Amino acid sequence: MRATKRVMNLAHFLRQAARRLPGEIGFVHGDATWSWGQMEARCQALAGLLAAQGVGKGDRVLVQSKNGLAMFESMFACFRLGAVWVPTNFRQTPSEVAYLAAASGAVAMLCHPDFPAHPEAARAAAPALRHVMWIGDDAYETALAACPTPHLGLADVEHDDPCWFFFTSGTTGRPKAAVLTHGQMGFVVTNHLADLMPGANSADASLVVAPLSHGAGVHQLVQVARAVKSVLPGGDRFDPAEAWAMVERWGVSNMFTVPTILKMLVEHPSVDQHDHSSLRHVIYAGAPMYRADQKTALARLGPVLVQYFGLGEVTGNITVLPPALHSLEDGPETRIGTCGIERTAMQVSIQDDEGAEVAAGVTGEICVCGPAVFAGYHDNPDANAKAFRNGWFRTGDLGHMDAAGFLYITGRASDMYISGGSNIYPREIEEAALEHPGIAEIAVLGMPDVTWGEVGVAVCVARAEVGEAELLAHLAARIARYKLPRLVVFWEELPKSAYGKVPKALIREELLAHGDWVGG
Repeated sequence: MRATKRVMNLAHFLRQAARRLPGEIGFVHGDATWSWGQMEARCQALAGLLAAQGVGKGDRVLVQSKNGLAMFESMFACFRLGAVWVPTNFRQTPSEVAYLAAASGAVAMLCHPDFPAHPEAARAAAPALRHVMWIGDDAYETALAACPTPHLGLADVEHDDPCWFFFTSGTTGRPKAAVLTHGQMGFVVTNHLADLMPGANSADASLVVAPLSHGAGVHQLVQVARAVKSVLPGGDRFDPAEAWAMVERWGVSNMFTVPTILKMLVEHPSVDQHDHSSLRHVIYAGAPMYRADQKTALARLGPVLVQYFGLGEVTGNITVLPPALHSLEDGPETRIGTCGIERTAMQVSIQDDEGAEVAAGVTGEICVCGPAVFAGYHDNPDANAKAFRNGWFRTGDLGHMDAAGFLYITGRASDMYISGGSNIYPREIEEAALEHPGIAEIAVLGMPDVTWGEVGVAVCVARAEVGEAELLAHLAARIARYKLPRLVVFWEELPKSAYGKVPKALIREELLAHGDWVGG
């Protein structure tokens, strides 16, 4: 008989911080601050208001909100009740959020007033959605202050009890709800503290420059576990100058971001106008960082970069490249292009199409096992059957490991294209192109061609005068001729997702819409 495997309710992290440091600042948003004691009391009140509406253990609570204290509180109020936090990407349309409401089976919705049309759409699509509460405005503040029965306790939870439906980005088909559990996330927090930001403590501060609904939310949970204050810029739009001012003002020691945002931060003149010597860990994930951009960041910030590789389904826990393994110089010991070594207690296997592990240096699908792997997709047996094989989670990413165990990502399996029978991996071309001083950003993708099946198209953003012939000549000296893009186009900017990624599906759509590609 299986014994009950009870684990800590994740809301206990906030309760611990409030007990030890009730008067210390725990949350900063612009010029406003809140103590750990205030935050705990507010989360008790929000949990009480939700409980009064019948929300309890296992119930899904949809949250549509931009970054702010209310978003933070929604997470911990749900965890406290044993309910499941279902955050949306706040940039999603009412119809997109309506789909998430239906797919998750949400019974309640917390919504910021900036999104007045979203609850109506969600209610129409999700019959189980019986309660909507507005958060983040004056009425919300009044309701918290007047809550008659704050929820003081924590729901009992077991290892596999869900705490968070982490919706994937949905680059192929509809987004899927990855089920994250209390036990899994307890391991993830421990792993992040060990591998990404060792030594984090209550004297530290963490800058938040990404949506709390996804990777930054995981990062925030880690900060609370060590009573590290979270610092959010006050503006609604990302402003590098404001971000660096906050780093200086609060002595920020760590931040979580993505390569495109980090690139904007270190290339902005404000980086040299503010003291950032307090930084110990500048953590980036979500996509590989091009070598040219790595060098710029290292030159500006020093040896503080931490890269990790992972998907939402593995809560970021696949590999890590700590500061000591980031090198500014290209030497014989520099493993250019690696995303690092396996995270603590996680195992990576590079597998062929049949699931057999391939030799070092051979490209295959990156598969992973370990305590950070999610419980599966909610109510989606087909997706689960495709995602798991012989106990391994299949990431859908391609790559190889060297003999020392360093992982190199070639790209998404969906990004690879076949031209004239040859497999072509866009990342190799993109890395080579970024060695040209006139190229700021680039995305290479395969487009259909009647002769070759597919050919490469390079979409570039230039920082200086450069033409197609010049770029192709630059590439010809660095990669094989059959890998050269058939077409090079220049745009003022590349489209980016809410998380700062460059979705190639969107670039493909825009190529066709703009008439830049008419087929071959």
